[in-house]
Amino acid sequence: MTNVGVDRMLQSRVAGPVIGPGAMGYDEARQVYNGMIDRRPAAVARCTSQADVAAVLEVARLEGLDVSVRGGGHSVPGFGTNDGGVVIDLSLLQDVEVDPARGTARAGGGCTWKGFNEATHAYGLATTGGIVGSTGIGGLTLGGGIGYLARKHGLTCDNLLQAEVVTCEGEALVASEDDNSDLFWALRGGGGNFGVVTSFEYRLHPLTEIYGGPIAYRGEDAESVLRFYREFLPNAPEELGGFLGFHLAPPLPFVPQEWHLRPICLVVACWTGEASKGEQMLRPLFEVAQPIGSHVGTMPYPDLNVAFDPLLPKGLQHYWKASFAKEISDGAVKVHAEHGSTVPSVRTAVHLYPVDGAVHRVGPEETAFAYRDAAFSPVIAGMWDDPGENEDNIAWVRRYHEALRPFSDEGGYVNFMDADDQDRARENYGANYPRLAAVKAKYDPGNVFHQNHNIKPAAAPEMGRRAG
Repeated sequence: MTNVGVDRMLQSRVAGPVIGPGAMGYDEARQVYNGMIDRRPAAVARCTSQADVAAVLEVARLEGLDVSVRGGGHSVPGFGTNDGGVVIDLSLLQDVEVDPARGTARAGGGCTWKGFNEATHAYGLATTGGIVGSTGIGGLTLGGGIGYLARKHGLTCDNLLQAEVVTCEGEALVASEDDNSDLFWALRGGGGNFGVVTSFEYRLHPLTEIYGGPIAYRGEDAESVLRFYREFLPNAPEELGGFLGFHLAPPLPFVPQEWHLRPICLVVACWTGEASKGEQMLRPLFEVAQPIGSHVGTMPYPDLNVAFDPLLPKGLQHYWKASFAKEISDGAVKVHAEHGSTVPSVRTAVHLYPVDGAVHRVGPEETAFAYRDAAFSPVIAGMWDDPGENEDNIAWVRRYHEALRPFSDEGGYVNFMDADDQDRARENYGANYPRLAAVKAKYDPGNVFHQNHNIKPAAAPEMGRRAG
């Protein structure tokens, strides 16, 4: 059988829609968030159950086809699609079931943070999630999960209680501290290397409204603001989250028109503590330098999570680079001040996320996320509209990253990595890589799930024997 008929083979086995070349909606179905990615899979299967996922994996195995797994589709390298293979599209698995008595939520593997936050907010609850509402919960969780609530409540993966997984052999497993605990360990930071996660169960925390929002400063003040930020945020109460960024000022109402599209430094704050203390906690951010504009106040937590979505629609060109850092050294401050003042696109974002507080109270070997000694996670997220500008924008991202390298750790956050970072896998997974490779050998010895920042299965002596 040729790949041309894969979609028809799947249609007889999968309850959800299967979209192949030539079918109505194929061009939409094959698209991912990064408009730079233009691939043509043999079929996109929108799975509605674990049985659907198992069926797709069986057909892929019989036909010898590559497998991509897509949740929100935000993977910058485009791991959610491929050429000539099959795509397990989880976007129909959107249900969120909240148990307010237990303080937990179970969500389908295709859910986005926008949908998840809206569902849990109805009960006055939340967990650490992403910065952009259209990001899928799956990829973010499996890579670790840095977000506004991390300083207080840990990474997203630290709040994961259980996952339902379909293995490369089509076996449905539960992974938790009590069941398949080695797999559960690996899922919390090891990426999509071990199976298809069809549902996630999270620990939730009381949260309704936050006090915060963006504060914009002149580009000329970036160095002094960054020097202040590196000391202020790590020493602030853990209820204060947020990030510092370098941007071109967006044409939004809180930024004076004369500053539109000019270089700025930005701090986005998120205070989740006692509401009456919010203004007091953020006051130092207004005193370090005179802001050119701000949009700070009390708002529902989900509103902050989607605040930047209008600036970041699907289909932009993306090229990213990332690292971890134990500190923002004086050398790093100089690099950021110099390169951050030359941001080439209003879409591009250079962010420095804090990785401290509750994140540091989890040992580096307790989950697969190894960089528990990092203090910051910088990302240079190149994003722009015109494919004709790809060469210049990619070169800018690379120059910035190279300049920052002497002041960074070896590895970086896998959710911020691009396709040409595959050779950094050992560094990105840190000291946990050998153990991850052993778990990979146990659950995916043939490396079926290699469309990711790939962990190679360990050699035979390290391979564990699957429990019956």
